[in-house]
Amino acid sequence: MRTDDWHLTRDLDAFLARAGAFLHSQPGRHTLPLTVTENLRRRGPHIYGDGVPEFGVLEQDGAVRATFFRTPPHRLNLTVLTAEEADVLAARLAALGQRLPGVHADRDTAAAFAEAWQRHAGATATLRERNRLYRLGTLTVPRPLPPGGPRVAREADREQLIRWHDEFVAAVGSGVFQDAAEWADARIEQGGITFWETADGTPAAMAGTTPQVAGQIRVAPVYTPPHLRGRGYAGAATAEVSRAALAAGAREVLLFTDLSNPTSNGLYQRIGYRPVTDFAVYDFTGRPAPA
Repeated sequence: MRTDDWHLTRDLDAFLARAGAFLHSQPGRHTLPLTVTENLRRRGPHIYGDGVPEFGVLEQDGAVRATFFRTPPHRLNLTVLTAEEADVLAARLAALGQRLPGVHADRDTAAAFAEAWQRHAGATATLRERNRLYRLGTLTVPRPLPPGGPRVAREADREQLIRWHDEFVAAVGSGVFQDAAEWADARIEQGGITFWETADGTPAAMAGTTPQVAGQIRVAPVYTPPHLRGRGYAGAATAEVSRAALAAGAREVLLFTDLSNPTSNGLYQRIGYRPVTDFAVYDFTGRPAPA
């Protein structure tokens, strides 16, 4: 079976024409490419940075086997690959002179590609983060709820959202992020951020959801300012947006966690989220091999 039938393109429509059915076949595991390509389709190629998005589709025996996307300057994102497939892709991208800052994929794929990239591109790969993808089972609202209640963010909250977006990105330090203002405008338009407010109406935490694509909605981001943590605000906000996602008809409600944070992993499991699979993020440093 060939492992080198990669179709590379910068045309989103061409990519989705080839890969759309494949991505929809496992919407949970493919939540990131589904969400990112939907955002690109709705809002244009500029939303994740100044670079031109790049896509790849691996076809074998007339069927799609795997895909990748990248929104420069962010990391390469891969669906599941064998070690041989990862090696072939790394060799192809290195030969094209690609300068990749890193890779994000399921744990085994990420490790295989990172090892191959070191050989083919002369880079150094460093494990940055281990993530776990969770799927909501039976929603359990945490009790007792903190004082206050939920409220969907509106236009008057734009500056607050921009500030909290930047604080969240600084705290997390990895992922595919939009420009803060673009992100705030999109979430306000979609009703995609819910605050948990204290009894006096002060936002104490936020939880967001991505637009529904292929029956899945992902909870992201969840953020509480440091001085307000430990009071149940994030759990209450997460439970509320999870409830709203189910009410909107989502068949799968998903979220990612950083495995180095036992507090958040424990919280989400108490709410009803169950592990699906583990992911990993690698950073690449060093000069790539000449094209």
